[in-house]
Amino acid sequence: MALPFLPGNSPNKQLGKERFHKSQHFDYSNGVHMLVGSAKPGIGGELLADQKIKPKYSVYPQGQGSHLPSWVAFDKQALCFEAYFQEAVLQSRDETYRIRKCKIFFYLEDDTIQVVEPEYKNSRIPQGTLIYRQRIPLPPPDDDQFYNIFHFNISQQMVLYSRTFTLTNCDSFTRNFLTKLGVHLNDSTTVPDDPYSNLREETEKSMKPLRPYERHDTLKQFLDHDRKVLRFFCLWNDTGSVFGDSRDLILHYFLADDTIEIREVISPNSGRDTVAKFLHRSKLPKCPARMKQPGEITDRTVLNVFASPSQGKRFILDSLKTGAVHEDFYKDCDLTVGGEVNVWGRRVIITDCDDFTKDYYRSKYGIEDFTPVQYKASTAPQTLRPVPPYNGFGSEEDSLSSCKGLLPKPPKADFQKFMEKDRCGLDSNVLNFRAKMVTTDAVDRDRVFIISFYLCDDSISVFERPQRNSGVLGGKFLQRGRIKKPGQELFKSELSEYFTAQDLYVGVTLCLNNKHFQLLDADEYTFNYMEQHAEEFPKANVGNILSKLRSTPEEKQSEIRKFLALSDPSNTGFIPYESLRGLLMGLDCGLSVHEVLVLCRRFSEREQPQVDLGLMLAVAQDFLKKKNFEELPDMARAFTHQDRHKTGRLSTKETRTVCKAFQLPLPDNLLGGLLSKFADGDDIDYHAFLAGINWIEHPAPSVVPEDTFKFEMDARFDAGGATVKNINYSSLLGDVFSLQSINGDPTTATSA
Repeated sequence: MALPFLPGNSPNKQLGKERFHKSQHFDYSNGVHMLVGSAKPGIGGELLADQKIKPKYSVYPQGQGSHLPSWVAFDKQALCFEAYFQEAVLQSRDETYRIRKCKIFFYLEDDTIQVVEPEYKNSRIPQGTLIYRQRIPLPPPDDDQFYNIFHFNISQQMVLYSRTFTLTNCDSFTRNFLTKLGVHLNDSTTVPDDPYSNLREETEKSMKPLRPYERHDTLKQFLDHDRKVLRFFCLWNDTGSVFGDSRDLILHYFLADDTIEIREVISPNSGRDTVAKFLHRSKLPKCPARMKQPGEITDRTVLNVFASPSQGKRFILDSLKTGAVHEDFYKDCDLTVGGEVNVWGRRVIITDCDDFTKDYYRSKYGIEDFTPVQYKASTAPQTLRPVPPYNGFGSEEDSLSSCKGLLPKPPKADFQKFMEKDRCGLDSNVLNFRAKMVTTDAVDRDRVFIISFYLCDDSISVFERPQRNSGVLGGKFLQRGRIKKPGQELFKSELSEYFTAQDLYVGVTLCLNNKHFQLLDADEYTFNYMEQHAEEFPKANVGNILSKLRSTPEEKQSEIRKFLALSDPSNTGFIPYESLRGLLMGLDCGLSVHEVLVLCRRFSEREQPQVDLGLMLAVAQDFLKKKNFEELPDMARAFTHQDRHKTGRLSTKETRTVCKAFQLPLPDNLLGGLLSKFADGDDIDYHAFLAGINWIEHPAPSVVPEDTFKFEMDARFDAGGATVKNINYSSLLGDVFSLQSINGDPTTATSA
């Protein structure tokens, strides 16, 4: 039973509708009001009553992604048809009509058509693009519509701007595309013959030129051997002439056209002026009797068959070339090491060649003997000019540069090393060590220093960590710079040795400007860098450390096994780090403290230290307060703008991007630690993050300088001690002494 037509009972047609725009039906053109939208739909794109809109563009092939717009799906794709049209010729007696071939391109992205006619030689007809790319309307009475893809088929005629084209064939892409649309393609047809074109072809074939020229095709040789040059080192002995001497030459043979070029090697202070070339690039004849006159050497020769004072002379072409002048030129097969070349009467000896020339002759001619010709006496070894000792002014490198030339030049730095080892992103390429001062002074012994080694220029800086109530001000202790090793003579000719990265490792004692420092520990980045580049740092090479342990005497090995077995009564396979370290250092196995640390890190259970979130927020607020950073409300608006779904969460990458955009003055390690604390998976609650670092509305307790220094230096000196707790000694025994893990009786392991 139908509902009565009362308010509230009729269905709402607007439910679910999202488009309510109205099409433009009127326009104002040249001062006249016009109705231009008679065929446009109504509100929201819906058709009016009894309205039918004709399709404007082609459709997608069946099964192809119709969710994409046509200008994306069919970008740079076009259908190609071969066609012809017949054109009447009214003012010519040789032809009444002509057949003109062309190609029709249909662009799928916007249904535009382009007609192109290939250009023919000497046709005198405007050819090329006949119809530029555009949408072409159908012939009347359907001129309000345009050609689309369904109007194309083989063996049919199309009228394009009153010119009838007949489609004869199409390419494979067009055939496959139309087949997917369900279009049944007709068979290909042939193009009818053009009588006048056939007549011209027969005429051209029957024509015989009076002076035919022979073509010497050298294009293949040029394409195969372009920019390939054979280089020979030569000698011209000119000692027989007055004031003559031996001349060193370089002969270049160009494989592209068999030409030769010779350059002279002018040695310094030889008294000769530098000339451009000894022989310009040209073909070099083998037997140059004399220079040929212009026109004497030609491709074709003629014969004088008749000569009369009154009737003149008559010539015919010499097809047998009886009067041609033949001349041999040097080829690549004539040039060998030890051979001679006649350069216009000069006897030049080939003494040697380069590696490319040797490879060429090996591959083409199979020559293996390239013994150079010795024509120079062995030169006496050059005496080294002594360098004066360093005088104390400036740096040693600068003083040495002033001794190498009249114009002093500053010493060159290793730019390649600087580019490779300079800071790049999170890789600082700086090795940080914690050190103490070796002294008898009770106050100086408790001072803590950070020694940083910069790999980009081998410079060292020393920073003292501030300590409360110590009576010593912290800060910069030694400015960054290269430091000489102690025990070297000051005024000497040789350059002094400087500290390198290999000289710094845990346990070593360094003398930096008459101050002795002992390296106690290193940060995690330093350990990781030295272990990743173990070939550069022998102290961090696990293979070398294991080799030292394997080379220990048998009694020490037995003592190590016994100690490890007794230190683990529960047979867990792990012992404390301090026990193993004390054992290896007490047995004097030839291992340094750094090597013991690397070995323990290799067989340890690593535990990352946990940092208190409250301390991190307090330090972050301290940084922002010192920098007077007050753009937190703007950051909140930026976070809200990035949160399109209004969930209150953003990804870690987006959160970091917003922080970098506002130049949040926090160190990278502190910012990364805070983001990891507030992260739930990959999402971060940015409201909680902003509230935590808001030092104006939610101030945190004050922090001591030591906590701020820990994050400011980006160095954590707990990697070697606190994070290495338990050592897997069973794996250590298996790698060092080739034993399996010890799970049985300690006495059995000891006897083993």
